[in-house]
Amino acid sequence: MKNLQDTDSNLGSLTSEKRNSFQFMTYENSKNKNISNVKLIAAIPCFNTQDHIADVVTKTKKYVDEVIVVDDGSSDKTADVARAAGARVISHNVNMGYGAAVKSCFAAFQNSAADILVIIDGDGQHDPDEIPLLLNPVTNNLADFVIGSRFITDLSNMPRYRKFGIGVITWLWNFGSKIKVTDTQSGFRVYKKNLLNDFELVENGMSLSIEILEKIRKHKPIFLEVPITCSYENNNGHLTQKAFFHGVSVACSVIKIRFKYAFKK
Repeated sequence: MKNLQDTDSNLGSLTSEKRNSFQFMTYENSKNKNISNVKLIAAIPCFNTQDHIADVVTKTKKYVDEVIVVDDGSSDKTADVARAAGARVISHNVNMGYGAAVKSCFAAFQNSAADILVIIDGDGQHDPDEIPLLLNPVTNNLADFVIGSRFITDLSNMPRYRKFGIGVITWLWNFGSKIKVTDTQSGFRVYKKNLLNDFELVENGMSLSIEILEKIRKHKPIFLEVPITCSYENNNGHLTQKAFFHGVSVACSVIKIRFKYAFKK
């Protein structure tokens, strides 16, 4: 059931700046005009999210025609809970990484009759009730690709180490580029189907988010970032060794990807 027209319109400004045929905008809200002939699906990459996935699926179903959950080799009951909540579940036999899960989301989208794809995390950090903020620019033909950015609004609830790490990764991607984004690592995104045609991706980890940006900007679409909220209630706020090495790995991948695509026509 699509319920985009019920979105509040008490926000309401659109600012834009053209950057090398690639429009960067921050879009706060608008009422959707006409989605009667547009098919929408949401895909949710998951790993061990049984405590959150039912709520995410239930809320997401209000705004799209179908919800697909990609269970990336979870050891808990993520798949069963998602299926019971009304999602179609695609399961990986083993944990292959966030990037591999997103690629399965893309494959399901490409093999469907849907026109627009929403990707949202299954761990409860994203608010599905903000889906219309990302969808409306696309369904109103104001954008081809939308990222929900955590860095447009207040970041007081984000752990400082995470804020620093994402900031470094985003700076590395923006460095020397005419196209700037505020949140390269956001997993809350909306895509038009034509953007993903002939779209070959090789990364399997979190660095896939960067590879997608590199691929997409070659198409010079109309791109928007919209402000979103993000919950970190289940994060203890402390930097772990695993998180540190993960951040370093993604940063190195950003450099590798930037160099790789810098020399491609």
